[in-house]
Amino acid sequence: MEHLNISLGVLAFLVFLALAFDFMNGFHDAANAIATVVSTRVLKPHTAVILAAVCNVAAIFIFELKVAATVGKGTIELFAIDYHVVFGALVGAIAWNVITWYYGIPSSSSHALIGGLIGSALAKAGPSSLISTGIIKVVSFILISPLLGMVLGSLMMILVSWAFRHTTPRRVDTWSRRLQLISASAYALGHGGNDAQKTIGIIWMLLIAAGVTDAHAAMPPLWVVISCYTAIGIGTVFGGWRIIKLMGQKITKLRPVGGFCAQTGGAATLFFATALGIPVSTTHTITGAIVGVGATKRLSAVRWGIAGTIVWAWVLTIPCSALISALFWYLGVQFL
Repeated sequence: MEHLNISLGVLAFLVFLALAFDFMNGFHDAANAIATVVSTRVLKPHTAVILAAVCNVAAIFIFELKVAATVGKGTIELFAIDYHVVFGALVGAIAWNVITWYYGIPSSSSHALIGGLIGSALAKAGPSSLISTGIIKVVSFILISPLLGMVLGSLMMILVSWAFRHTTPRRVDTWSRRLQLISASAYALGHGGNDAQKTIGIIWMLLIAAGVTDAHAAMPPLWVVISCYTAIGIGTVFGGWRIIKLMGQKITKLRPVGGFCAQTGGAATLFFATALGIPVSTTHTITGAIVGVGATKRLSAVRWGIAGTIVWAWVLTIPCSALISALFWYLGVQFL
């Protein structure tokens, strides 16, 4: 493979841009881990974001870097990677995240990044630059992850309802509040484990293309891993309050038992996907789990109009971020 002719300054700038995306990912997706625990008033918002941030970073000790390998080596062919492609992908993903954050729409940072890579690579080298198996895996889980979250969330709700059918509502509420601390922590671990690795994969891809790291190395440099987990944790501390309100209050009204079941179902989905090395949307996953819990009461308990708006955001994320990234790839070629 021919290595990129890239200056140290440009390389450092792109690494910084990747970490900025990682920070935005934590900021944008903080709601995924803590929306339910905040909306059920188990924790105050600032306490919840600190818990989520700590768990985001702690995920470094739990998960193998399989998702990072998928993003870094399994989506774009190495011949198509240059700093213009990476620049376009990152700026496109960040731009889409800012747009959706501003309007309070819980879109997927993960799919914005994948869409960014697709758009930049297509703009440079056409369809031959894409690794179809990796792209199909990611795109298929746009549907699979929320469905799995919904199924597991609803099954958890049914199981808990049956197990505590003879218990007073007050006692169930007390236990659910305690258990929600565990389920929120587990979801935050899954969020950190899956999402931080996507940025690790981008930087790894860049370092391989620049000849800084061997393409056959089993894992990226340790500083990349530590910096990415730290960046997403710091982003989570700052939170995304607009999205927390939508996720925790507007889709369906949750009690502590519902919050526990939604987070447990979502966490199980994230642990499963991360173990397989599949970069999934934590936003899609928790939304599906919340809908599943709400639907076990009655279908009318879910505000399907709002859920439908969120689904449209999911559908549009990859093509919109791809278009923005292709534009910034062109601008990068002209001015970088």
